This record gives sequence, C-alpha cells and structure tokens, in this order.
Amino acid sequence: MLFLMLVDNTDEICKIMARTPSNMIPLGFKAPYFDLWEPLTGKNKNLYDLKGQYGLLVMFICNHCPFVVHIKEELIKLGLDYKSQGIGIVGINSNDIETHPEDHPDKMIEQNYSFPYLFDESQEVAKAYDAACTPDFFLFDAKLKCVYRGQLDDSRPESEIAVDGKDLRDAMNSLINNKAINTNQKASLGCNIKWKVN
Repeated sequence: MLFLMLVDNTDEICKIMARTPSNMIPLGFKAPYFDLWEPLTGKNKNLYDLKGQYGLLVMFICNHCPFVVHIKEELIKLGLDYKSQGIGIVGINSNDIETHPEDHPDKMIEQNYSFPYLFDESQEVAKAYDAACTPDFFLFDAKLKCVYRGQLDDSRPESEIAVDGKDLRDAMNSLINNKAINTNQKASLGCNIKWKVN
C-alpha cells in the first residue's frame, strides 16, 4: 500500500529516485544529424527540417518522468512563444519502451506538445548528443554550433520555486538578439535516460 501511495505522489517519487545531471559537454560542438519518426504525423523529420533562422533547440524528454511532467506546461509555452521567432524546437524521446511502456509512441501522441515530438527508438541520437537525463536541453545557433546546454530553470518537482524557464529563455532571447550568451550554465537534472540493456 505504501508503494502505491508513493507512485501516486510525484514529489515523493522525486525524493526517492536517483537524480541524473546533464553531462555538460563542451560548448561549440556541432549538432549531430538525426532523421526520426514523429508518431503524431507518422512522418520523419530531420535536423535541417527543424532548424530555424537563428537555430534549433533540441530537448530530450519523455512521457512519464516527474521532472518532465513538472515543466510540461512551460515546454508547451516555449513552443508557442518561439514558434515565429526563428528558433526551431524539437522534443526527442529516447527511452526504452520495453522497460518503460508509458513512453510508447502511442502515448507520445497524447502529450499535445506545441512542437514536433520524435521517437529515437535505436537511442543512437541520444548517444550522439551525449544526452543523460530527461529533461536535457541543447540550444544550437544558425550554424548548428551548441551555445547552451543545461537547465530550463531552478525549479524542481519538490521545490517551492516556480517554473518560468528563465535560464533557457535568456539563452534563446540572446541568440535571437545576437547578444552574448552566458557561458556559466547550470546542468539540467532529471531521471536518467532508460537505456536498453544489450
């Protein structure tokens, strides 16, 4: 009974689960190419399809992670706010659906995100980006060089801090306005990507 109570309480889940930070790979790396299936439309979309005039935001997310659920509404707002501002946005789900069926493509369709949400079944894209957690954010400029990797903001599921997307929004606004992006960036934090066991 205690287990069921914990499962139904997102804050308690976050307290007992292991937290995984971003790998914070060096800035300036080139965005690896991808061509992935979008369950909502049944079509593939690739890196160049999605890049905007000023760049591209790549987010590794999933359906079930409490850290992603906590910021979901802000992610939807990001998609709406920047849709016409020249930065492409894409979400990628790389979790193993054999061990985590709640992240199945059928359930991805139900998420109602305001940006393409693609399925990385092979997990090769997550590995190419050195993604570690959900959520994990990578912002690339017009030349597809990484200018920001790190957290959305300081809010966490068990914290009293409101979700406002400040860190990522600051970086995106700087990119649009051709201003220097602060290189003092904080790692994102979340559940580890659910890697397949070979």
